[in-house]
Amino acid sequence: MKSAVETLNPTRVRLTVEVPFEELKPSLDAAYKKINQQVTVPGFRKGKIPARVIDQRFGRGAVLEEAVNDALPKFYTEAVNEGELNVLGQPEVDITELKDNELLAFTAEVDIRPALEIPDYSGIEVEVDTVEVSDEDIDKSVEQLRERFASTSPVERAAQDGDVVTIDLEAKVEGEVLEDGVAQDVSYTIGSGELLDGIDDAVKGLEAGGSATFTSELKGGSAQGKEAEVTVKVTEVKVRELPELDDDFAQLASEFDTLEELRADSRTRLERMKKFDQATQAQEKVLDELLKLVEVPMPEKLLADEIQTRKHNLQHHQLGQMGLDLAKYLEIQGKTEEEFDAETKEQAEKGIKTQFILDELVNKEKLNVSQEELTEHLMRRAQSSGMSPDQFAQAVVEGGQVPMLVGEVARGKALAVVVEAATVKDASGEVVDMSDEDETEAAEDVVAKAEGADEKAAEAAEEKTEA
Repeated sequence: MKSAVETLNPTRVRLTVEVPFEELKPSLDAAYKKINQQVTVPGFRKGKIPARVIDQRFGRGAVLEEAVNDALPKFYTEAVNEGELNVLGQPEVDITELKDNELLAFTAEVDIRPALEIPDYSGIEVEVDTVEVSDEDIDKSVEQLRERFASTSPVERAAQDGDVVTIDLEAKVEGEVLEDGVAQDVSYTIGSGELLDGIDDAVKGLEAGGSATFTSELKGGSAQGKEAEVTVKVTEVKVRELPELDDDFAQLASEFDTLEELRADSRTRLERMKKFDQATQAQEKVLDELLKLVEVPMPEKLLADEIQTRKHNLQHHQLGQMGLDLAKYLEIQGKTEEEFDAETKEQAEKGIKTQFILDELVNKEKLNVSQEELTEHLMRRAQSSGMSPDQFAQAVVEGGQVPMLVGEVARGKALAVVVEAATVKDASGEVVDMSDEDETEAAEDVVAKAEGADEKAAEAAEEKTEA
């Protein structure tokens, strides 16, 4: 076999391959064997039909077609390896010549990773938010904990803001009660905004046994998006009672003996959370600056496929779970379809550029991924996808996505290298140390987000579940 590579543009090549007929012999033998198992010829046992009889009965052309289909992937792969090409996606193959007992010739056009020059990135400078935990932040955190330990007790009075009411609901559209529009014994906290628009005004002022009717747009179900006439009946009113903020509450709600110790722990946790948010902000800003430094030719077919994948994931996975279609989603977002398409293209381009540049850095810096790093990343990604680690791991393995996860970790490490070399300052002008382990985790998350990896893994898991 001999092959040649013609560069069509920085991201696409055409391979021209010529194969002497003797190199097709293994595939010809395999073709005769396969046809032997599929056909019956009177006078011959199955699998024992001579090649000349197959040629006479079914035509030499059928055998050649089977042999070529078997051989093409092998010779294409050899040509790719010989040309030292880093190909992307599937090739477009065209058989240009097939002479029986003489020659097979074909061309294959395929996208390739563009060659990139990574410039010096140590001059990157970004500014991030300052990590500050105020007394108000701590008060809010403790208050949220206090809310979790609130108790309720029935009261014989009209419902008011903050009360917990037990209600029955009935929704009608065009005068007809919906099959899925009836609910009983629903617990609802007035003012929480967790049910229908207008329900707060309807139930406030009602005592147990009271009812009211209001109109609201349904957020889900068979009549989602339609205006409904909703009747709500209050069956019970309860007042929420918060525990006193004292040492007894600290002992009830935590492992601490005093409220002061609880507040100190809240400060520590909030600082840790804000530092992680700061690290994520730094990673995102440094990545954006790095993308500006490197010129990345964009493979057109790869970009088109990535755009299609992102649209599919949004429509069939994310919006499907929320009971929305694309038109309703765009209405909620206040976007036109043209704006949505432009935004999706921009996100797809960023994802591809991120992968190309960071992969180049992985090779340049000779970064490797340990089993421990891969396992930790898998655990985090499982959590973000809403699946158990075992479920996520199974979906990843069965979907052949382990290399994808390894790539995410490696690219996260590459981004962490760039961030560590960059200058990161907070809003007060203080230099932020970006060498902590949390910063590496933040980098992996930022890379996964840029590449749309969570949605792709979730879709693969969903497809596996459906299968």
